[in-house]
Formats: sequence, structure tokens, C-alpha cells
Amino acid sequence: MRKTIAGGVGVAAGLSMMAGAAFAADPIKVGLLEDVSGDLGVIGIPKLHGSQLAAKEINEAGGILGRQIELIHLDPQGDNRRYQEFARRLLQRDEVDVLIGGITSASREALRPLVNRFDALYFYTNQYEGGVCDANMISVGAVPEQQFSTLIPYMVERFGGNVYTIAADYNFGQISAEWTRKQVAELGGEVVGEEFIPLGVSQFGQTIQNIQAAKPDWIMALNVGAAQDSFFEQAQAAGLDVPMGSSIKIMLGFEHKRFAPPTLEGMYAVANWFEELDTPEAEAFKARWREMFPDETYINDMGYNAYVALHMYKMLAERAGSLDKDAIRGVIAEGDACVDSPEGEICIDPKSQHTSHRMRMIEVDADHTVTVINDFGVIEPYWLGEIGCDLTQNDPDAQYTPTSLPQQ
Repeated sequence: MRKTIAGGVGVAAGLSMMAGAAFAADPIKVGLLEDVSGDLGVIGIPKLHGSQLAAKEINEAGGILGRQIELIHLDPQGDNRRYQEFARRLLQRDEVDVLIGGITSASREALRPLVNRFDALYFYTNQYEGGVCDANMISVGAVPEQQFSTLIPYMVERFGGNVYTIAADYNFGQISAEWTRKQVAELGGEVVGEEFIPLGVSQFGQTIQNIQAAKPDWIMALNVGAAQDSFFEQAQAAGLDVPMGSSIKIMLGFEHKRFAPPTLEGMYAVANWFEELDTPEAEAFKARWREMFPDETYINDMGYNAYVALHMYKMLAERAGSLDKDAIRGVIAEGDACVDSPEGEICIDPKSQHTSHRMRMIEVDADHTVTVINDFGVIEPYWLGEIGCDLTQNDPDAQYTPTSLPQQ
């Protein structure tokens, strides 16, 4: 039994949030923790919109198990203490049925202890550095074996093996840099420089000088947030003409829309979703989104993943016949928990509870046109299963990295 989310739906009133006499049963409460203000707000707003569009579609189609969805959104503004405070409120006071959200990996790690304490179901909807083996979490975004294993070999073959990494100074940047070091070394290359930048930093003069002195063949750009994205304009002003690769740029931060051409020329990324995707399913999805949010700057990967997460939840709950976390995990364990999404069919891996994706490599031209230069097809999230994570057998509630593997 497979749920299709790529087809069109009729237009009706927006999210009603109604309960009581209007419906035969109480609504299903979905707790959303999405940054829509602060340094990450510009890329977080589409996440809220993706959930709103999905809830509208699901409610118009009869809801989940005959019950309407009620979204309860709180804005942590990128503050991990607020993430924890708001998660307690949603799980304890509001008694939400499922929790969705978080942008940074730091916010996810702030949430997971509370999610596990309340034994809640949590969808993490971002691309991330991978490695979380936790039965309470379903990961919707892409992971290193879907991005770095495709991006880095291409960059090394085309431009060379000397790489300079600039990364946000928290777990996403640090572990992504670890993946970069590992894969570059396996290809016979070398990371000739590595810098970790605190969130909120917006001045990159010294970093640019360091890169110029190191003379890399290309840059791995893992900087995060509006402040850190100042790097691109400053690099262009300094004449830093070095190709860049990234697991997050363009499809997540839509820098090619936020900065004037040719600031992002020569940026390469591997993504499961980007608004320039022009398949019939993607075009239909974009039309539905733009009908509800005509002024959206860009439908980014995070917004798309948030949209998919609610449709995944509907599929899982209806197959389980229940909102119970263990019943939903039982559906995942069967091995065919799939939905037809705007990127194509995607499935939840039963061992890791991560999602398969159809991955494409994109290149940004001088006028900021995005071109697909390779289609890798569907890539499974295989790494966790290979190193011993099997949530059908046990729950270590751990995050692994290339240098921090499960003990045998």
C-alpha cells in the first residue's frame, strides 16, 4: 500500500485548525519547531510553509485515520535552549502526537534527549552529516553516502585533489569535514586547509587570505546561516576564483537567488530536491506550492522535506491503523514504507529509519542558472546499516561518525 503525494488536489480553505463539532474526532496534533526568524529564518520559512501545504492537502483529502491535522508551531529563533523549552511545552503540555523540525544538527541533538524521555516520534527534516541511530527519529533529508560519495569524487576528478574546507563550527560542520577528509584521502587527495567558523560570523577577510595562500583546487563550502553566507560576496570581491562544492548550498540556502550573479558561479552540489527540478511531478508540486505561497523566494530542500514528512506520517499511520510510535515503527520494519514524492519514489530504510533519495548533481553558471550535470538515480541510506545500526533489533540512541563507530 503506497501513498502518492505528487498528484494535484483541489483548492479549498486554508488550514482551519478546527476541532470539536466540526469533526468526528479530535485533531491530530503536530508540533513544529521551525526557525522563521533570526540568522536561520530566511531558510527556515519554507519549512513552515511545506508543513502548512501538506496539512492543507491531507485535511482536504480527509485527514489521517479520519482525523484532521492541527499544526502547533513555535519559533525557537535558532536558540537551542528555546528548542528544549518549546519541545517540553509541545510534548508535555500540548501532548502533540508527533514532533517535526529543527534546522541545525545542534538543534536536533538538543531535542533528541527530550524526544526519547517522552518516547515520542520525531521527524528530522534536514539534510545532515548522518550517523544518528535512534528508534524515536525518522530522518527525511539526505546524508553523506547520498551526497559526499557522489560530489567529492566528481570534484576531485574534475578539479584536483587539494581541498580547502570552511565549515560552521558545530556538529554538522565538524562531522561533514570529517567525511570530507576521509573521502578525499581515499581518492589520493589532501585537505590543504580547514577552518571552523562560529555561527553569526560575517567577516572572512583572513579566511580568504588563507585560502589564497593554500592555493586549493576547490573549496568545500559548509558555512551555515545568513551571516556566514557573507563569505561568497567577500570572496568574489577579493577575486577568489576557485570552484566550490557543498552538501547544503543552492538547494537549502538558495544563495543563487539571494546574491547577485555571478557570486555563486562555479558552485556544485548534489541534491534530492531543488526548485529548478523540471519533472512533471516537480512542476505539479511547485504549482500547488505557489498557489498557496505566491511570494516564496525559493522552494528549498528543507521546505520540500517538511512537506514530505507529513505525507510520510500519514502513510505510516494509516498502514499501522494507529498513531502509536511502535506500531508505526512496525510498518517501517516491513521494508516497503514508501511514498511517491515530487522527486520520485522514496522509501524509509528499516535499519536506520533514514530515507532513500534520487540524487542529482547541479552546477551554477555565471548568470546563476542551475544546470543538472548528472543524475545518480536513487541512492539508499546504506552507511548506518553497514556499520551495524539495525533499529529492528536494538536502539543504541547514538550518533556515529567515520572515526566513532559502534563497538563490536
